[in-house]
Amino acid sequence: MILQALYDYYQRKAADPENKVAPQGFEWKELPFIIIIDENGKFVHFEDTRTIEGNRKRAKKFLVPQMPGKRTSGLRANILWDNAEYIFALNNSDNKKAAFIQTIEKEADTSLPEIRILLKFLQAENNEYIYDPCWNEISTTNPFMSFRIAGHPDLLIGDVFYSLNSPRKSSDNQGNNVCLITGNSDVLEPLHTSIKGIAGTNTTGGSIVSFNLPAFCSFGKDQGQNAPVGKIAAFAYTTALNMLTDKDSENKFRIADMTVVFWAEKQTSFENQFPFFFTPPTKDDPDRNAQEVKALYESIHSGKINTEGNTPFYILGLAPNAARISIRLWRSGKVKEFADHIIQHFNDLEIVRGKKDERKYYSLFNLMSNIALEYKMDNVPPNLAGKIVECILDGSPYPVTLQQQCIRRIRAEQNINRIRAAILKGYLNRKNRIYKTNEKQITMSLDLENTNQGYLCGRLFAILEKIQEEAQPGINATIKDRYYGSASSTPIAVFGKLLSLSTHHLAKMNPGRKTNLEKLIQEVMSGISSNGMPAHLSLDEQSRFAIGYYHQRQDFFTKKEN
Repeated sequence: MILQALYDYYQRKAADPENKVAPQGFEWKELPFIIIIDENGKFVHFEDTRTIEGNRKRAKKFLVPQMPGKRTSGLRANILWDNAEYIFALNNSDNKKAAFIQTIEKEADTSLPEIRILLKFLQAENNEYIYDPCWNEISTTNPFMSFRIAGHPDLLIGDVFYSLNSPRKSSDNQGNNVCLITGNSDVLEPLHTSIKGIAGTNTTGGSIVSFNLPAFCSFGKDQGQNAPVGKIAAFAYTTALNMLTDKDSENKFRIADMTVVFWAEKQTSFENQFPFFFTPPTKDDPDRNAQEVKALYESIHSGKINTEGNTPFYILGLAPNAARISIRLWRSGKVKEFADHIIQHFNDLEIVRGKKDERKYYSLFNLMSNIALEYKMDNVPPNLAGKIVECILDGSPYPVTLQQQCIRRIRAEQNINRIRAAILKGYLNRKNRIYKTNEKQITMSLDLENTNQGYLCGRLFAILEKIQEEAQPGINATIKDRYYGSASSTPIAVFGKLLSLSTHHLAKMNPGRKTNLEKLIQEVMSGISSNGMPAHLSLDEQSRFAIGYYHQRQDFFTKKEN
């Protein structure tokens, strides 16, 4: 299913003339340097194709003949382009240079004058290129390069020099096989092209289909025979996936150690807005993320997305592995299905916000960073981000690790902000709705009818803190800084002392304000169990404590209507 969807995506991109999709047998490759030679096969100079992007140099991409399989060991030269070891015998690699020349003689049209000029340059016994200013960097980094004849605008690369029916493409012919992706007869591809751009993998890339050791093979079959995929289909799906994982791709994002790519069967607005829900804001345009998330919500909520709702949509999560790329996440469905689940996620997390909090909808990055130490994504527990993505896309209950991590950060920092309160609200409401626990749904703002003991204790704690703040204006530390942890887990241990302290604080207030706050305390206390303060609050009740505290604090700063 995954390979078929990627194969179809390649066909979609190839059919669009505006997309520069590599044709069969070719690939786009970054070439930092171009070797310029004259009509007599003499070296002229190195042309640096790199430009400055941010704080680093970025090489220009060129369409080149595809690399012949994987080059982990042995000699496998590319046609008309390669690294400095194959072109200049760098590091005493004369055998590699010989293989490069033999490949050109075997597969390129040597009757062309351009090819004869190139062979003359390669076979000449001279090293004037070492005096070029770029040589020091080339000899150190061993970059990929190609050739251009001075006065000619194009490289010595093109389909005029390379035949897809050359012996190189047919020498590994293993007979006609039925391709598992297309169902057509095709020449088998024994080793599939590496997939690059996956966070955590090496620069050479990795494979999602690989039988590189005998232990993985069955019934005497070798390599790709164990899962026969034709050359055409293998090229299409690997090219499509490499397009999705490319550094310039807008169809990917990273969550912790997982690289997620996504695509639709045809172009949709949902495909354009989808990644901003998961990604952090950029330094260049920090507001764009919030704007796109808002646009995504509004397009789904207003029903605009329904016009493309039946379009198939695919999400693939990839993670690095020692042997090959592991598939961490795979979801396929209709745009409307994913849109409905995302809108439900927004609704579950909706909670009252202050006047200064202008952002209405938060991305997944904002949620995850608020439950991580120092607000850094690197400190998010392993696999938690991927699990949350699955829950959002499936509409399933959030993982209990999310609740635990959120409460842990609240207790460590004594900070219950809007995002953390929203996370706990969404976790509890979704759990209650799906598992039908008959617990009262938590409202967006203060709920005066909520009699849950944890919620009432949270409200009471917020009231006592407010009394302290008004009695001692400008105080550096409130009861929250000293007692939040114990109050939210073992209320009976601290609330007696806190209530006693509040009487001293109330005595400092004017009679009218004192009466109002005393009535508020009595209102909350009337809902506390007749047995007194709870001795212990469960994890869910600690979550309600935090929400009750947040609701009550926001209510203090909400303008009341007459």
